[in-house]
Amino acid sequence: MAWITLLIAGLLEVVWAFAMKQSDGFTRPWPTAVTIVTMIASFALLSLAMRSLPLGTAYTVWTGIGAVGAFLVGIVWLGEAVTPARLAAAILIVAGLVTMKLSGPA
Repeated sequence: MAWITLLIAGLLEVVWAFAMKQSDGFTRPWPTAVTIVTMIASFALLSLAMRSLPLGTAYTVWTGIGAVGAFLVGIVWLGEAVTPARLAAAILIVAGLVTMKLSGPA
């Protein structure tokens, strides 16, 4: 259950990062509100996952999901560049996440 909680926390990190971008420096009320609510929910779920997962594993996976997710959202919805170096970096992050999952507790 901790891994599912951590996955949801990571996905919420993607949502708040995107909403923060859309908030235009916290000048737009709705994206700002979405940022704050999803940020709190993401942190709360991360803290719940950390009850049974090691700190290093939970935090690395959470930030990795957020980083790769934000990267994909940037490409798909914001028209950000797709370059071989950026793709390689994302693949390395995913490889690190898989390694963390396989090397930690179930």
